[in-house]
Amino acid sequence: MHTISNSVVKKDHAPKMEGRSVYVCDIDKHGILCGKMLRSRYARAKLLSVKVPELPDGYYYVDRNDVPGDNNVNIVMDDTPVYARETVEYIGEPIGMVCGPDEAVCEDILRRVEVEYEELEPMLDLRKADEVFFNYEYEKGDIDKAFAEADKVYEEEFETGYQDQTYLETQGMMAEPEEGGRMFVHGSMQCAYYVHGAVMRALNCGPADVHIHQDVTGGGFGGKEAFPSILGCQVAVAAKKCGKPVRCVFDRREDLEFTSKRHPSLCTYKVAVKDGKVTAMDIDVKFNGGAYTTLSAVVLQRGIICADGVYNIENLHVHGRALKTNTTPCGAYRGFGAPQTFFAVEMMMDHIAKDLGVDTLEFKEAHLVKQGDATSTSGKYHFPVPLPAMVDEVDKACDLRRKHKEYAKPQAGRYRRGIGFSMHFHGAGFTGSGERDLIKAVARLHKYKDGTVEILASNGEIGQGLRTTFPKIVAHELNLPLEKVFYDHPDTSRVPDSGPTVASRSLMTVGELLRRAAIKLRTEWKDGEDQIVEEKFVEPDFMIPFYLDKFRGDAYPTYAWGAQAIEVEVDTYTGLAKILGAYASFDVGTPMDYNIVMGQMEGGFLQGIGYASTEFMNYDNKGRIRNNSFSDYLIPTAVDVPVLNCQLHVEEYPFGPYGAKGAGELPLVGAAPAYVEAIEQALGGDIRLHHAPFTAEDTIKALAKEELS
Repeated sequence: MHTISNSVVKKDHAPKMEGRSVYVCDIDKHGILCGKMLRSRYARAKLLSVKVPELPDGYYYVDRNDVPGDNNVNIVMDDTPVYARETVEYIGEPIGMVCGPDEAVCEDILRRVEVEYEELEPMLDLRKADEVFFNYEYEKGDIDKAFAEADKVYEEEFETGYQDQTYLETQGMMAEPEEGGRMFVHGSMQCAYYVHGAVMRALNCGPADVHIHQDVTGGGFGGKEAFPSILGCQVAVAAKKCGKPVRCVFDRREDLEFTSKRHPSLCTYKVAVKDGKVTAMDIDVKFNGGAYTTLSAVVLQRGIICADGVYNIENLHVHGRALKTNTTPCGAYRGFGAPQTFFAVEMMMDHIAKDLGVDTLEFKEAHLVKQGDATSTSGKYHFPVPLPAMVDEVDKACDLRRKHKEYAKPQAGRYRRGIGFSMHFHGAGFTGSGERDLIKAVARLHKYKDGTVEILASNGEIGQGLRTTFPKIVAHELNLPLEKVFYDHPDTSRVPDSGPTVASRSLMTVGELLRRAAIKLRTEWKDGEDQIVEEKFVEPDFMIPFYLDKFRGDAYPTYAWGAQAIEVEVDTYTGLAKILGAYASFDVGTPMDYNIVMGQMEGGFLQGIGYASTEFMNYDNKGRIRNNSFSDYLIPTAVDVPVLNCQLHVEEYPFGPYGAKGAGELPLVGAAPAYVEAIEQALGGDIRLHHAPFTAEDTIKALAKEELS
């Protein structure tokens, strides 16, 4: 590996470990008003009236009538209200906010607010939903001919559920009026400039009238991409009305019930097979968007782009829809639509192989894409596809091939074993031409007279190590000690817009801008002088232009790759599955810091195992999320996976810093099909599994159904 991969102590390690880091909830309460939400009790209803009790001095009620600008949060389609309009569209939708110096008094006022509703019939079933938020369709090849000539046609439906980000720090934002009417908004977030644009619109002000600062942020996983724009607008409007700082921090139950989650999905696959080879796929994808669009457009785009997996399918038709239901709006989550469709395509390939009587791993390997092949969107895999070597690495780690064939034989007794395997990719960077046409990233370096260098960019540290890896890149090019280069949490009044902290783009895209800026600064260095250098994003020449209206071209410049195996032992009496080992090889290009990247790989893999197994979340027949505590929403811990073996396979990307590609999202994507295939193999017989998460209760039901048949 490159020398830059050598690990260092993270720059934010000491303050976090010593408890010195200041989160938004840690800021001294003196003079700050607490904000508590008045939330809808119904999934769909007209708001007839809101009767607020007489408020004590220093307490305020804020709602849509107090929004100075547009009561729509600037996300994608701008349909999410700052505060509820004439109707509410999901249980928990914010109708208003009570603000005051004492949290207990605010909660007492909330209990005494009387809201009169006219209840309307909600849409809660994705299968019956008919209001389409987004509708995309694309194809390549001659799918009709392939199905007409097929020896056999398979059709199956796959379902995935919610997943909550369960970051350590819940959602929290704060707004402070400043002199001259300026508004300062700060808190836990991933994308400072997203919040900046949203608050400007809500307050009806110019760019200089508001600035956004990211406080120390306790994890995001996508959950703090768009949601802080909503909460940021709400506290900004409240602070504008009250004329005082207003802070709103969710408790854990509030966060679990009312913040955005991973989109539940229904995926139907119709697959043509001729001479033992898959020749065509006709795929229908439905995502549950919830009550408002938020980020469903871009989540769905990525989901359908990778719907055919890592396989060379020459004839392909994909139809994807994000549909409205009167449930909690869904949004970004690590993997961003890919875990849903990768689960479906991997399980579909498993089931076809089993029906054909061939080993599922060998069947998948026979269909793999390779460098130079066309992508699903008629782009090109421009760089090497290292999956065969990565499969070998996983095989050596866990004896995959032998166990896979051994466990496929009939098993008897109470305890039975299975080992599942998946291969996947994650498109590195923003989808399509968004980086070039929408983001247009800019990054700067400021050299001070004393020779220290500050990085000026808008990408947020959310646990993935940017405050360490960005300085490592710059220090390496400038030949400076690491302590001479620093990167603070971004403030929109000081830093350019280098784009959002999403899509595994920060290190690959912005890190490369910083590397180039450092080279420029090195050539222009003048001792004892202040200097500022800047770099702007330029799309690589090799890219095939992507057209979103046709879904054609290079959806991504390059891909990170993953191969994962999970071995389980199932207790057929209790349904409990013990994970004997989880093994993976990940290619994220050159790691900028080995320990940081390995932490991301292990954490993401474990998060994916939770998505596959224990993290069941659903809503009741009224539309309310049932799992609102860690007692009934079970996330896995290190104890649940005692053997977690991750290794890095490095395939350098020439347009990333020192060969780096996107890393953070990849390790979660392939865990669900690997786990569920392992369960399916352990259960044996003719059992075919079609949903995730697959819990102990599901195992008991599957065994009972098998016995009845």
